[in-house]
Amino acid sequence: MKIAVTGCSGSVGQRVCTLALARGHTVRGIDSARPRADAPFAAHAHFAYAEHDLRAYPAVLAALRGCDAVVQLAAVPTPTDYLVETHNTNVVISWNVLRAAAELGITRVAQASSVNVVQLVWTPHPRLHYLPIDEDHPREPDEPYGLSKLICETQADAIVRRFPQMRVASLRPSWSIPNRDFAKHQDAERRKNDLWGWVHRDSCADAFLLAITADEGAWTGHEAFFIVAPDTTEGIAPEVLYEQFWSHVPIKAGKDLKGGFFDSSKAERILGWVHTVPDEDVHAG
Repeated sequence: MKIAVTGCSGSVGQRVCTLALARGHTVRGIDSARPRADAPFAAHAHFAYAEHDLRAYPAVLAALRGCDAVVQLAAVPTPTDYLVETHNTNVVISWNVLRAAAELGITRVAQASSVNVVQLVWTPHPRLHYLPIDEDHPREPDEPYGLSKLICETQADAIVRRFPQMRVASLRPSWSIPNRDFAKHQDAERRKNDLWGWVHRDSCADAFLLAITADEGAWTGHEAFFIVAPDTTEGIAPEVLYEQFWSHVPIKAGKDLKGGFFDSSKAERILGWVHTVPDEDVHAG
């Protein structure tokens, strides 16, 4: 499969490129900044880099032409100034990629949404309806980054209505890091508003590839998936953290916190995704 990876120079994009090549795919990396020369995939025979400004629709058409699938990771990754840049950039890029894929007959797209479609770390006082958070939880962002991700999911709903042959996965990763110890200098109280969530960057990359390579019958249309490790960065039992910080939020009926504050069971059920940590990181994670 020839896979376009937008945002290929980012932390997750680099891992998607590396893993896709290792699995025998051909990769076209697309970004506004070239990957570092020492990136493990940069000199691979089946990798090609294309520099494009994805805010321009003709550039997106040119970038995606000839590809079989798209992993859309290009975005401003924080609210920045909480004004307009993040919102406007992310909304335009996500629509351009989805609409160009439709025009070019590309039927498999996996796009980066975020856990922040729910009020979390960028919100001073998050409003949570229940725990653990799953795909049925209300999406109520109050800042431009989370809003841009909510809109990208709404765009996917629209594109598959218009082009029912397309299948789009909106993946909602938590903090993508090299291993859990990467967060060891963050104290529990400081990270309570993102529920101490994390995902190993390689396992996150695996989710994106599973989303575009899953069998035709796995799902149709557009689906969203939480992609979060089943434990916390603190190495503290979620039940302990819950009692200390979030006991005012109800536990969803029939659920518990043994798997953390996010429920990624839909990704396991439909994509076959299970959070994994590479052997070399187990001792550090």
